[in-house]
Amino acid sequence: MYTLVVWGGCIVHAGLVLPGLVYGFTRLNPYKHIKQMSVPLLTAFSTCSSGATLPLTIRDSQEKTGISNKIASFVLPLGSTVNMNGTALYEGVTAIFIAQAYGIDLSVGQQFVIVLTSVLAAVGSAGIPMAGLVMIAVVLGAVGLPLEGIGLVLAVQQLCDMIRTSVNVYGDTCAAVVVAHSEGEKLNL
Repeated sequence: MYTLVVWGGCIVHAGLVLPGLVYGFTRLNPYKHIKQMSVPLLTAFSTCSSGATLPLTIRDSQEKTGISNKIASFVLPLGSTVNMNGTALYEGVTAIFIAQAYGIDLSVGQQFVIVLTSVLAAVGSAGIPMAGLVMIAVVLGAVGLPLEGIGLVLAVQQLCDMIRTSVNVYGDTCAAVVVAHSEGEKLNL
């Protein structure tokens, strides 16, 4: 069930929230953008590394979406480092799952701390496979949850890493689309 929640959250985020933001800021078709980014997204899914996917992401953003080199070369590398929205979602869900598995009730304040530390830990997370798993210790420690709980999610880590890396890469490209549009670039969407 835990893996389904992570996947479901990532699918909702990538299928509704990010396209909604792209459409809201640009009035362009965000679902065409998903199709244009299919190669980088599949590469991110299979490698679990936004860093390894970066050359393909830059290439397809320029060639298929029409984002200029100066914007793609600035926004996408920056995004692959700090825009880890899939990882933040994963870390929050994981912390709450571990609390439930140990029968620990979280106060509203603790839940807020989980959200805050998940976002901050995701920003500090490297774009390499399994980096989010290491940052879970920071989130768990911030609210006093047992670090041994990481062992509960270790078996399905790879499945979760695949989807969240794809969401991270798609979030980066959505940011590049919004920046390019705000700079007056004509995009192929």
